[in-house]
Amino acid sequence: MSRINDIAESERAALAPVFEATETAMGFVPNSFYAMAHWPELLKSFSSLAGTVLGQGEIDPGLKQLIAYVVSNAAGCRYCQAHTAHNATRRGITEEKIQSAFEFETSDLFSNAERAALRVALHAGMVPNAVEGSHFAALKEHYSDRQITEIVAVISLFGYLNRWNDTMATSLEAKAITFAGKVLAPTGWQGGKHIE
Repeated sequence: MSRINDIAESERAALAPVFEATETAMGFVPNSFYAMAHWPELLKSFSSLAGTVLGQGEIDPGLKQLIAYVVSNAAGCRYCQAHTAHNATRRGITEEKIQSAFEFETSDLFSNAERAALRVALHAGMVPNAVEGSHFAALKEHYSDRQITEIVAVISLFGYLNRWNDTMATSLEAKAITFAGKVLAPTGWQGGKHIE
């Protein structure tokens, strides 16, 4: 159960454009946004940053979601894992590939370029950060500096979200729980504090 209440339904009208854009992108409004809305300027700023990081650029949007999924797993955020896996399917990633994401080093479903990006995500999500020069050298074999900036921006965005949602014990939405139960449960995913 979330550690703070979401804003009241009557307070949501003032932030309707943010909620509508998020629902269009995700298929629902995440409960984390209703909690962030206690500080409307934070929600608006965060929403703008997230829209830029996830919605624009040269890196495939599906790969961005896989990067977010892997870094969220490394950080232990089950809430963000459910969201990023769901969003990955909305951006064309197969359920099989999502279920194999933690075996990216050996699975034939992943290209060498994807492996390099997911390797950085995995090691960046560890505490302390375990990204090494060799990880970046492999990344540079496949991506430009601009593209690497996008990859690290996704990792960093989810560093914020992982800390926010795990600290707040944000409750998962019904749609995310249903998706995770179907697609992620075979990988051992459990919602923990996010579905209590």
